[in-house]
Amino acid sequence: MTIRPYRVLVTGSRDWDDVTTIGAAIEQAVIDAGPRPVLVVHGACPTGADRHADHYARWMRGKGCHVDVEQHPADWRPGGAFDRSAGFRRNAEMVQLGADVCLAFIRNGSRGASHTASLAEQAGIPTRRWTA
Repeated sequence: MTIRPYRVLVTGSRDWDDVTTIGAAIEQAVIDAGPRPVLVVHGACPTGADRHADHYARWMRGKGCHVDVEQHPADWRPGGAFDRSAGFRRNAEMVQLGADVCLAFIRNGSRGASHTASLAEQAGIPTRRWTA
């Protein structure tokens, strides 16, 4: 029998630099998950909250925690043309996949992270917000 992982949707600003807050939030999610493995889901931005969450989750896995990562990069250039709505579309798709909790790290009113947190709340996903 396979145990369904505790899905932690991470959304955050591209310029979020507070690694300590992200680490503490992921550690709390691991505690909340109990015996279930944890799956940290994020949008694969190479900077900011996504990057820090990815690195922290992988570090925890290296320390023996049952934590894995699921990345959802946006397709910014479908057919070669830049698509400004790609990030918002990707964020909605991540929320539609479901999560047990959404961790939102919003700096300078980030539209993408705020949008994702709002979509998660509308979907009934418990959402924790940090702002800077």
